[in-house]
Amino acid sequence: MSPQIKSKNKGYLALVLHAHLPYVRHLGENDALEERWLFEAVTETYIPLLLALDGLVEDKVDFRLTLSISPTLASMLDDPFLKWRYVKRLERLIELAASEISRTRSHPDLNALALFYQQHLMKVHDAFLNRYDQNLISAFKQLQDLGKIEIIATAATHGYLPLLSADASAARAQIKVGVTHYQQLFDRSPQGFWLPECGYCSEVDALLAEQSIAYTILETHGLTRAHPRPKYGVYAPLSCPAGTAVFGRDPEASQQVWSSENGYPGDFDYREFYRDIAYDLDFDYIKGYSHQGEKIRTDTGFKYCRITGNTEQKALYVPERARQKALLHAEDFLVNRLRQIEYLSSVMDRPPIIVAPYDAELFGHWWFEGPMWLDFLIRKIDRQPKKIGLVTLSEYLEEHPVDQMAAPSASSWGHNGTNETWINNRNDWIYPHLLRGAQRMKVLAGNHPRASGLILRALKQAARELLLAQSSDWAFMLNADKMPEYATRRTKTHLLQFNRLEKEIENRSIDEIWLAGIECGNNIFPGIDYGAFC
Repeated sequence: MSPQIKSKNKGYLALVLHAHLPYVRHLGENDALEERWLFEAVTETYIPLLLALDGLVEDKVDFRLTLSISPTLASMLDDPFLKWRYVKRLERLIELAASEISRTRSHPDLNALALFYQQHLMKVHDAFLNRYDQNLISAFKQLQDLGKIEIIATAATHGYLPLLSADASAARAQIKVGVTHYQQLFDRSPQGFWLPECGYCSEVDALLAEQSIAYTILETHGLTRAHPRPKYGVYAPLSCPAGTAVFGRDPEASQQVWSSENGYPGDFDYREFYRDIAYDLDFDYIKGYSHQGEKIRTDTGFKYCRITGNTEQKALYVPERARQKALLHAEDFLVNRLRQIEYLSSVMDRPPIIVAPYDAELFGHWWFEGPMWLDFLIRKIDRQPKKIGLVTLSEYLEEHPVDQMAAPSASSWGHNGTNETWINNRNDWIYPHLLRGAQRMKVLAGNHPRASGLILRALKQAARELLLAQSSDWAFMLNADKMPEYATRRTKTHLLQFNRLEKEIENRSIDEIWLAGIECGNNIFPGIDYGAFC
């Protein structure tokens, strides 16, 4: 049991970070543009977050954090091929830093920023190769084994469960494969489960219960519109009909960090994400560090401007000013949580819990100062004994079991809190194929219950291809009109490969050379149970 729980704080804050990226592994490309998503997140989010948490441990700061790591992200972080590519990319950026230091020598302020980025990249490089021995999953696991973080499971490929639940086998496979992958990585069964996009419908409750999941987290109205209405809103968990406990996202804590208008990341002193030297400097100079082989300008991570305001004329970024602002914002966030707890504790028969879930990539990638803000916040909370404590959701349930049963409302954290981000006239063509694929995969598994040899390999790959097609990322990208051609190609490619595998399995005429090729390219879940769809 947590020492913080034993100390009987007046109320609790549960910080929850959801780390996820779609599965991208392009063997045939020397500089795959989409792999930059992973490399940028490692450099700007995952390693800075680990270093901040390790610093807290070294300084004997007591803290708790809940973290989900999607199986697609974990598989990429654990992939030797992608690790090799990441180191190559990181070392190219270190070369760029040296070039920038030389180029800006006659501009002291710019030169200081170039040195700042060189130091940041060298620190990340040393951490990745030496401190963490290229194994970030092991580093997070060690923090869990120390009792400082709780890692929770999530769906296999981040499938959007409310829509996949139209065929129970599709949603069941996403949950079951995700839980099994978690068990293999972390040598324990998960207590919690992150619902991709916070997507909930009544069918999900029973599927989570099948895997003995103790709790999950819903968007605010998932609880506030539950039936019957919750006695304490989102500040105490509910028990679903199948027995899973559900916590609700606190809107106030979310707005202070997430809001594009009022949230901290929009402060004028913070680094401007959208102003990168890739777009300001001559292409002949920058092309060696941009996307190779094409005249495409892509972010380098060298961003010399601060947000400044709603203007194209941006002032230079000043790291120390940004640091001081992060300190002020950590204090402001804490003051507001203390005010909430002071009131809520006076009207509740148990300590209130404020659940604050965020995408992990906000911290560092989108909001460069995010890991610093988090570090400041945790240290400040540690100096507030009895008033507020950090807690994992498992710890809170252990001390304060759920005493109200209700049926949550269907919900998500997408637009309008509904399914519409993932099903609309831009992407609705996907779902008939996904659901028919789940039905056919169930039949395949039933027809071959004890497969071996080539048939076993093909069945496993068919399950992988279908799961990869089900990723919510493709529908999201189509809806947002961001790289829609890529999202369409990924969806169709996985479905076409599934279709071919199905035919070859049923005809017992498997093309082993072709199968080996796609096994090598899409090698996620090597020990997958193809019967997960049954």
